[in-house]
Amino acid sequence: ELVSRLRRRLRALREERELVLGAARACAGRGEELAAALRGLCKPNELERYVTFIGDLEKVVSLLLCLSSRLARVQDAMRRIDGNTDAEERQSLDERHKLLSRQREDAKDLKENLDRRERVVAGILAKYLTEQQLHGYRHFVQLKTSLLIEQKDLEEQIKFFEEQLENLEKSIP
Repeated sequence: ELVSRLRRRLRALREERELVLGAARACAGRGEELAAALRGLCKPNELERYVTFIGDLEKVVSLLLCLSSRLARVQDAMRRIDGNTDAEERQSLDERHKLLSRQREDAKDLKENLDRRERVVAGILAKYLTEQQLHGYRHFVQLKTSLLIEQKDLEEQIKFFEEQLENLEKSIP
């Protein structure tokens, strides 16, 4: 019964992931439409700022999510340390934790810089777009970010349930 429930949950998560991926493709299409409209309005260097910002948005958000996920796994492993854990493994986990913590702080700095760049890009676009179009741009940026987060969360859940299912199936004689 538990195996059946895990399989149903995995199926539901995979279906949800497909919906999110479809929404992400639609969002990317809106981004392309916006870029195409801006090509005819902005100066080349201003368009380049927009395109670079959008590309960096995805990279920085993905980096932050990846580092946070890896850090959470290391912290989980550190919580499972007991008296039987050898000193070398403890030291390795501690070093990985410190490294990932530093990397995540660096990624947060990148995100703050990206937020400043977003305000600059919005200021540039405000010269060319109507208020409604500018609102559409802001919505696009927020949607892109939230879809990336949702996608990563679903991938993590799917991975977790796949591992649970695999472990459960191995434990059944």
